[in-house]
Amino acid sequence: MIKFALTAVFLSISLSPSHADNSQLGQQIFVDHCAVCHGETAQGNGPMHSVLLIKPTNLTLLSAQNGGKFPLVRAIKRIDGRDPLVSHGSPMPVYGDYFDGVDVALKTEAGQPIFTSEPVEQIIEWLRTLQE
Repeated sequence: MIKFALTAVFLSISLSPSHADNSQLGQQIFVDHCAVCHGETAQGNGPMHSVLLIKPTNLTLLSAQNGGKFPLVRAIKRIDGRDPLVSHGSPMPVYGDYFDGVDVALKTEAGQPIFTSEPVEQIIEWLRTLQE
């Protein structure tokens, strides 16, 4: 049973769209659901920025603020709601079930898998391309 589950996980990883495709899809999801606060370029300057008590994070600096390494696990958990933020008014994502879906596994720096949904994976791939 375990071998079957692991095979299914690795097949889902290998059959998923390329990172470039995921990045493009992630950008569109971000623009549709996150840009109102974080801005279309993810710099924390969306149209709602000025009225928010807790200002949105500049997401292009995630790696720079983490010793040059993209904080994969923290970013996934913030987006999918496992690490909720008070500034969002509720656990993330505020869009509820939209970010639910087929689980995919991403590898952490330690080589361990972390599971999340495809929309979250796609947002993560796009955010990785923005890092300064």
